[in-house]
Formats: sequence, C-alpha cells, structure tokens
Amino acid sequence: MLQRQSRDPAAHGAALPMAHNDSRSFLNLSQLVLSAGQIKPSPALKHSKITYFEVEIVDVQSKKQICIVDKVPPASTVLDVKHKFHKACPQWYPSRVGLQLEHNGPFLKDSISIQSLAVSSIITLYFTDLGQQVGWTTFFLTEYTGPLLIYLLFYIRLSTIYDQVESRKNFRHPVVHLACFCHCLHYIRHLLETLFVHKFSEGHTPLKNMIKGCAFYWGFTSWIAYYINHPRYTPPSFGHKQVSYAALAFLMCEAGNHFINVALAHQTNSGNRTCFPSPTYNPFTWLFLLVSCPNYTYEVHDFLLLMCKGLGLGLVSR
Repeated sequence: MLQRQSRDPAAHGAALPMAHNDSRSFLNLSQLVLSAGQIKPSPALKHSKITYFEVEIVDVQSKKQICIVDKVPPASTVLDVKHKFHKACPQWYPSRVGLQLEHNGPFLKDSISIQSLAVSSIITLYFTDLGQQVGWTTFFLTEYTGPLLIYLLFYIRLSTIYDQVESRKNFRHPVVHLACFCHCLHYIRHLLETLFVHKFSEGHTPLKNMIKGCAFYWGFTSWIAYYINHPRYTPPSFGHKQVSYAALAFLMCEAGNHFINVALAHQTNSGNRTCFPSPTYNPFTWLFLLVSCPNYTYEVHDFLLLMCKGLGLGLVSR
C-alpha cells in the first residue's frame, strides 16, 4: 500500500511538467499568430494561367446572345475577336462591329488586349451594328476628287449646263482661267496630302458621314463653278489689282495650309498626351501662337479670298 502511494506522487510529478510544456507551446503559437497579422486568403487564379478565353457576344438592345467566340488566346486583341465574330456571322464585317464591355460604355478600341478585359475565363461583350463603314483615306479621296472634276465640267461649259450659242459668243475673261487654276490647285493639294502627308488611324467612319461631306463639298463647288464659268460673267469691280492681290494672298494661304499639315503630321506623342507642334523658323507656322490648328484658319481664308477678295465676289454676284 505504501509502495502504491509512493508511486502516485511520482506519476503526478511527471504529468505536471508535461501540462506546463503544452501551455507554453500554445502561448508561443498565439503570439506567432498575432505578430503575423490577419491571415491572408490564398491568391486567386491569375489570367496568365488561363489557356483560352470564351467571349460571349450579346446584342446591346435585346440582351440576347448572338454567339460565343471560343478558344481566344490571352494575347488576342479586340480586333481578333471581331474577325472571329465575322467568321461566325458573315453579315457583320469587322469594321461594322462595335463592342462594349458595359451596356452603356464606350466602344472598345481594336488594339485593346482581351486579357486586360477579363475577370474570369468568360468575357461578355455587347454588340452594336455601326452600319456600313468606309476607311478614312477613301473618305477624303472621294470628298476631294468630286469638287475637282465637277469644277472642270463647268469650266468646259457643257451644253447640258450652259447655252452653247452664248458660250461661243462671249469671251472668257482671264480671271476665269485664274479661278480654275486656283480651285484645282487647292483640291490637288488636298489629294496629294491625303496620300503622302496625313496619317490616318486604322479606324473607319460611317458611310452616311461621307455622303454628308460629299454633299457639302460637291454642292458648294457646283454653286460657285456655275457662276464663275457662266458665259455672262463679268470680272470683279476693282479690276486687275483686286484679282492680283487676291491671287497672291490665296497662294500664300495654300502654302501656309500645306506647312501646317506637314507639322501636324509629324507631331510627337508624350506618353498618352499628344504634343502639338510649336512655331519654328518657318513664318507660316507662327499662327500656332494664336490657334492650335492653323490649317483651318488658312482654309477659311482660301475660300474667303476666292469668294470675297476678287476671285469670287465679282464672279458670283455679277
């Protein structure tokens, strides 16, 4: 019995240090957790680990699904999605497709990466039919070629426009030839700058915009050409001086317009901001001190000189 009791204190003595060690370990663990701060959740799966995306195309008005473009690589752009969408729906070619990330959001640029739009492996884009589109180069070439040809039709005095008896009887004043030269020079310069100077984006514009622009340019040209080349035309009131000064100022404005367009075509980009050109030693660029786009200033003066300073007012009103 004594031996049994003597064993009990030994057993209790052995258990005491063990409990003390457990409490110390728990305390150390608590301090470690508190010093580490809040437990951070495991990071979500990054897009770079996704092999392909699925792009759901939804009609912006009806909210109905049109199609799903599958197997879109992460490196693809919005333009790539448009081409794949065109293969699935041939009636909508890429330039006619407008895609939005949100229902009322802006249209996405063709250069935007699909990976930058993704929240998950499935991307929903809203589709808008932009209508028939034309490229910017085609837009301006069509807009400027029309006035050049229309004016020449009036200049040769077609029998369907003027009476042939009057056309043969009346002598053409030299200012009529000068006006034709200035008008043709203006639009030939525009055509050459469209081909070799201006830098257009790869975007497109609706066909209806080109129709509106052509209606204005072609209609205005027909109006002034009819009176300037009319068989009953009489020269401006102030005679040779008025015509000479107006022609010289017109040529100066044409030169200024060209130099400004060249300067704008070579403007630099600083990050996301466009830096407009500054005046140089060329005096035609000094208008940058007053306005940001002097080409329009020269353009307006071109037509004012043609219409109001000798090559136009006398031609139209008489």
